[in-house]
Amino acid sequence: MLVYLDNAATTQVCPQAARAALEVMTEEFGNPSSRYAWGGRAAARLREDRQTVADALGCAPEELFFTSCGTEGDNWAVRGAVRYNRHKGKHIVTTAIEHSATLNACRRLEQEGYEVTYLEPDEGGHISVADLRAALRPDTVLLTCMLVNNEVGTILPVKEFGKLLRKKCPNALFHIDAVQGLARIPIKPRLWNADLLSVSGHKIGAPKGIGALYIRKGVHIAPLLYGGGQERGLRPGTEPLPNIAAFGTACRLRESCIEQNAARVSELADYLETQLAQRFPWAVQNGSPDLPYVRNYSFPGCKSEVLLRVLEMHEVYVSSGSACNKGRASHVLAAMKLPHERIDSALRISFSPSNTEADIDALLDAVAEGAQRLKRDET
Repeated sequence: MLVYLDNAATTQVCPQAARAALEVMTEEFGNPSSRYAWGGRAAARLREDRQTVADALGCAPEELFFTSCGTEGDNWAVRGAVRYNRHKGKHIVTTAIEHSATLNACRRLEQEGYEVTYLEPDEGGHISVADLRAALRPDTVLLTCMLVNNEVGTILPVKEFGKLLRKKCPNALFHIDAVQGLARIPIKPRLWNADLLSVSGHKIGAPKGIGALYIRKGVHIAPLLYGGGQERGLRPGTEPLPNIAAFGTACRLRESCIEQNAARVSELADYLETQLAQRFPWAVQNGSPDLPYVRNYSFPGCKSEVLLRVLEMHEVYVSSGSACNKGRASHVLAAMKLPHERIDSALRISFSPSNTEADIDALLDAVAEGAQRLKRDET
């Protein structure tokens, strides 16, 4: 039986989203730019789904632009923001625990002459408002940070960040990578003083290949591509209506039960913690998570890459960190200055509301086998 506990990497497409995509592919497949009734029907469906996703992001539909994924949204936001402010300075502030999409975009900009300040987390994985205050400068043009960390589940204080940025650097833009926060906590870009905010559909039960970027009204970043004028000329190309329909459906379903899902996942996280304490009292939690959806534990003496192979033999799937790191050591845990042994033995366990206590039991049974095998090999 498949046990999937890597939902921070991707989620199973929910049946309702899959049906919505199939319906558009087979019954409402018109091009929304076509100037006849069949195209008009597709355009109406696009407007409806745009409104649904905009509601989930707490923004107006004209402030929402569909993308292919969170990585695209992050890159577009980061590069678009510095170009927008290119005459006002060349200083960027981000954190050392960002997704690689943001970190690598910032590193590329360093090669182009920008200076980047990387805020360091504490041992629990939190970023200090005081550290941001110290980092901001008159020539700061962009603050970019995530809402929820994808490896240890901490929430960054984006409301306080946005308020401070507006006070100290009113001309700087604020981008939030909200990929891990969508449909888990309410998204409030206006309250947070966010200018740009990126999300991805495959983290909430939509297919891979669809995301969105919120661009606050009045912010005019450069187009990502040039083409036929779709997405008000900022992200042209024929809209992927099946994926957009699935994204809208997934948003509607998940947003309607945020509190119930959070309560269910909290039960699972508590059960995992209790069972770990009983069966593996030597396991160590990494970080101080603020959301129940992501947990990170180290099993000292057990290399995570070996544990993952044992788990796979039992069709139990977790990860050692972000899927985009492709097996490399976690830069998040390294930034938290954890010992090498803890980084080298870390497993990230991430839940969806459909997971069960039986999934956790299967995970821990497989971990026990792996730990026993590793200890036997040592002797």
